[in-house]
This record gives sequence, structure tokens and C-alpha cells, in this order.
Amino acid sequence: MSSNHSLLVVGSVALDDIDGPYGMQRDLLGGSASFFATAASYFTNSVSIIAVIGEDMPQDHIEFFNSRGIDTSGIERKSGECFHWVGKYASDLVTRETIDTKLGVFADFKPSLRDAHKDVGLVFLGNIDPSLQLDVVDQANNPDLIAADTMNFWIAGNGGDLAKTLATVDVLVINDEEARELADEHNLVRAAEKIRNLGPHTLVIKRGDAGALLFTDDGIFAAPALPLEDVRDPTGAGDSFAGGFMGYLAYAGNLEPQTIRMAMITGSVMASFCVEQFSIDGLRNLTPEMIKQRVTAFDHLTAYDDIRLEF
Repeated sequence: MSSNHSLLVVGSVALDDIDGPYGMQRDLLGGSASFFATAASYFTNSVSIIAVIGEDMPQDHIEFFNSRGIDTSGIERKSGECFHWVGKYASDLVTRETIDTKLGVFADFKPSLRDAHKDVGLVFLGNIDPSLQLDVVDQANNPDLIAADTMNFWIAGNGGDLAKTLATVDVLVINDEEARELADEHNLVRAAEKIRNLGPHTLVIKRGDAGALLFTDDGIFAAPALPLEDVRDPTGAGDSFAGGFMGYLAYAGNLEPQTIRMAMITGSVMASFCVEQFSIDGLRNLTPEMIKQRVTAFDHLTAYDDIRLEF
């Protein structure tokens, strides 16, 4: 990688209403870019957000991003309401139902990179229309690494543009359900091979509380999910994972196999903090020591000595 380790995320900054075992929580800060940028900001001071918000987005949220050193100059405030998602979790906090989705100003979102953002080192394309993702790629000046997320809605409804986008992407970060649909293959190992043939040389498959799998030319790596006593809100777990993953790559400044594996653990660490509280509250006040302690917890979770068998 070049010396430019700046990180750009294009996605949503939204408001969420979340119902579940802990009762209804209204007007929470949500959106893929919010979780991603907050998590990434603990590893690099060069994170920028490209997003659109409405008049109803509290300025306090934008000020929080600024307090984390996140560049918010690419967040455009428009007349109208924010993207607003309403969801309900079952008692297991795994099963989720979407009650309502109001796109608001996000419906007409057309990402536009300022000159200061075009020479960015790493780009993360959040879960938006693949045609918009491709437009962002066209605006950027040959970044060192392009990573992307997508979802079933785009896989089923805009496969043509998604295929064009994937051909330009180095890293794809999706969940297991999306991987199976994209590859039309139930087995994740075979699905990963098919997806990597579409363009991304690196594939991360998130599996919720089963952890995440990394597929590269160097083989398969599994990052566990940390067993937690208190889980309140899984909404931003995947985006926090992606933010930790990409933030660590920006921090490390290289794409060596060991670095990418460490980025997987870092992503899992940030996701584990995220789910412990609502919205981004689990990510608000972390310290380097807290992050290091949780990395150690992951190390202990998977550490073992060689098993010696004598027959």
C-alpha cells in the first residue's frame, strides 16, 4: 500500500427506532456509515464520511463524529427527513423484523466526492445501490483498496450493476445468507470460490454470533464471536465489524496475510463492543486499553497447545 492510509466510507447516516426485549428505543443514531466510521476512528485519524441527512438529524450526532476526528465535510444536509428505519427484535436478539423503512432524503442520494476525497487510500462502499457504488469507484483516483458491502435486495433486484461493481472490488464483506444467494450455492466454501471469481480477491462472510470467515488466496481463516453476558442491540454489528476491519488495515498500512487476519479479529472486537449497548453507545468512549484487553480475550478464546497423540 502507498503512504496514503486515509479511509473513506460511503453509506447512510440515519435514525433508528428499535423495539425488542429492552423496550422501544426511538430516534437512535444509526446507518451503516455511522457505525463504520465510529469503529474505524479508533485506528486511524483519517476517516471521511460521504452521506446525506435530513433536517431532523440532530447536530449533536455530527458533532460527535467531529469529536472523533472524523471528516464530516462530505455529509450533506438536505431539506426533508432522514433515512429512518424501524425494526423489532425477538427475545433471542437474532430474529429481526423490519416494521417500517422511510428513505427520506436518502432516496435521492447521489454520492459526490470532493477533491479532497478523490485521492483517498482505502474506500468502503456501504450497502447502497450498486450503480451508486460504481459511480463512487469512478470518482476515486485509483485507491489502494476498495471494499464493499451489499444485501439481498440488490443481489435479487440489480444483479447487473452489482456484477460490474464486484469486478472493481478488492474486498467484499457480506453475511452468510447474502453469500449463499449471490453464489446460488448453499455450501459456504463453494460459494466463496464462486464469489471470488467475480472479482474480489478477499471475501469476508459474517455469521453473526458464529463469528466470521475470511477467504483469500492464502486459504481460510475463522474469527470467532466473543461470548458476551449482555447483548442489547445487534443492529450495527456488521458495520462496526467492517469499520474495525478497514480501520486496522489503514493503521497497519499493508495488506500482508497476517495483517488481514488481525483485521478480522479487530473487526470482531469492535462488533462485540457495539452490540453491548444501543446505537453507537458501545463505541463512544472506548480506550486503547479496553480494545487491547478485548483483543487479549479473543486470543484466550482460541489459544491452545499442540495436541500430541501417541498410538
